Amino acid sequence: MWTLDRTYDTSAGQVRAGAAGDGPPLVLAHGWPWSSYAWHRVIPALADRFRVHWYDMPGFGRSQMDGPRPASLDVQGEIFAEMLDQLGLDAPRVVAHDFGGAVTLRAHLLHDRDFDRLVLMNVVAMRPWGSEFFAHVGRHIDAFTGLPPHIHAAVVDAYVRSALAGPLPEDDITALKAPWLDDTGQRAFYAQFAMADETYTAEVEPMFGTLRCPAAVLWGADDPWIPLARGRALADLVGVPLQPLAGLGHLPQLEAPDRVAAHLISELT
Repeated sequence: MWTLDRTYDTSAGQVRAGAAGDGPPLVLAHGWPWSSYAWHRVIPALADRFRVHWYDMPGFGRSQMDGPRPASLDVQGEIFAEMLDQLGLDAPRVVAHDFGGAVTLRAHLLHDRDFDRLVLMNVVAMRPWGSEFFAHVGRHIDAFTGLPPHIHAAVVDAYVRSALAGPLPEDDITALKAPWLDDTGQRAFYAQFAMADETYTAEVEPMFGTLRCPAAVLWGADDPWIPLARGRALADLVGVPLQPLAGLGHLPQLEAPDRVAAHLISELT
């Protein structure tokens, strides 16, 4: 069901998008270094209940990687708001993963976009960010941007696999890596490390208790990148109970799609 058969022009470049199903609108927000493909295993179940929308953020997946604006978190929050306008969605349900959390929270809290409900799953929303590797590359950008392609491919492979608590089908691993392996993708991959700025979450952290919609926080309990304690701290600020997903890592929607889809449907209906 996952396709990217639509193209939208945004202030950060062209964006590829797709939609499926019928019912109340639901928007899926991916994170880094992923794309909307990360949702492909839960989209069929969600599309049985909702009109599901997804898109590759500027700088990611099949969207424009060399657009007129940087693909940083502050810009992504603006683009999320732009996409809601282009899709004609006033107050959709939203599910966010990884830095899609910061993106959607910024759209809601800083750009006044209303949501019917918001589910945050293993999100980047509070400082400090990311894995030890993320921090290391950020300190040594110049040493990574010029890597030979085969070494870069090995780095991307190791990075993707390091997010998991268990194995994924190799087809999924291949698809998650693919956008980053040509010349443009390699530049975009390391550009994300260079643009990382915790200011983008610091600006909204004090506002987490003022969400204007029901919210839920789900967390792969064995996330190697963002520990469960960070999810608990976020849930406390939002004012909701944390819902741990036992045995899952940073990509619950791919690691256990049936279980995660059931959780999402429960929170969204």
